[in-house]
Amino acid sequence: MKILVCTSQVPDTTSKVAFSDNNTKFNTAGVTMIINPYDEWYALVRALELKESGIATAVHLITVGKADNEPVIRKALALGGDEAIRIDTDSNDPYVVAAEIANYAKNEGYGLVLCGKESIDYNNGIVGGMLAELLDMDYVGFAATLNVNGNIATIAREIEGGEEVVNVNIPLVVSCQKGMAEARIPNMRGIMAARTKPLKVVAASGVAALTTIEFYDMPPAKTGVKLFTADQLDELVSALHNEAKVI
Repeated sequence: MKILVCTSQVPDTTSKVAFSDNNTKFNTAGVTMIINPYDEWYALVRALELKESGIATAVHLITVGKADNEPVIRKALALGGDEAIRIDTDSNDPYVVAAEIANYAKNEGYGLVLCGKESIDYNNGIVGGMLAELLDMDYVGFAATLNVNGNIATIAREIEGGEEVVNVNIPLVVSCQKGMAEARIPNMRGIMAARTKPLKVVAASGVAALTTIEFYDMPPAKTGVKLFTADQLDELVSALHNEAKVI
């Protein structure tokens, strides 16, 4: 069974957020780009574990992006992926991302398609579900564990008040979250090997975006804290009602 792991490039969480072009674009100047942590720590590492256990025969990586994504893709290969595919287009629209991946993957015979539960830049969390629909596969989102026995995947995920365990037929799309695997660090052997692993560039199929970004806006600056003493109950209630407007 071949596994396809969807990866995306995102800004490091320590990056200073700024915008350009009249607040219509994220300013990447001086920003360190990384693999989306949910894709790397959980989806990719679990795929590698399944290969190491003999369940999977190959782990392929796929990303939708331009050439500046390739250093990040090479890092994913250094962790142990066998080969990578980059679909040569740049889009922030989740439908475009899902459709471009589906157009490539539909004839490649993947048994499992894994992705992170969301990307940490836009936090949409919808690419996995879209991808499953476009590939005509079952979908389980926000999975915390994944085990495979033959043609059946057993998946557990947290639900309100407990845990849900499901058995699902393969082929299957799964979005992964904390609990799926333990993060790994590439070793020197993996880093050297990644330089020669295949990285195939595929022309985009030209899927039309369903959304556009009008502008970005920063959250309001934090204001000072107003303190009340124990004998100022009326003043506290008035502030909550008239200023904070929470009651």
